[in-house]
Order: sequence, then C-alpha cells, then structure tokens
Amino acid sequence: MSPHLSLVLDGKKFMWDGSTYATREDVSPVEEAYRKNNFEVCVTEEEGKFLIYTRKVIKEVVVAAH
Repeated sequence: MSPHLSLVLDGKKFMWDGSTYATREDVSPVEEAYRKNNFEVCVTEEEGKFLIYTRKVIKEVVVAAH
C-alpha cells in the first residue's frame, strides 16, 4: 500500500498523518486528539487499513514588529 500524502475533499486539502491503523477502533482516539487540537479530520479506508488525513486552518497570524 502506498497512500497519497494529500487528499482534496470538498475543495479542502488534507495531509496524511503518516500512520496506518488496523481497525476503526484504533483510529478513534487519534482522531479525537486531532479534533481537540482544532484539526479537521478525514478518515479513509485503503486496502483494509485506515488512514487519517488532517488539516488546520490558521485563524490568526501574529507578526512581531522590529
């Protein structure tokens, strides 16, 4: 299996987290942790393995003045 590094869903780009999970139950705690950290999460199944793709929109940019 060679998962795609990124996935575009509804015009939004998601990045693969780099791990494969054997069951949907294995995905749940990881997915929950991402969501608690304000990530959007997409879970897919490929060749019997589960993959997590995430994205995070930066809502505020802090620029230091010199």
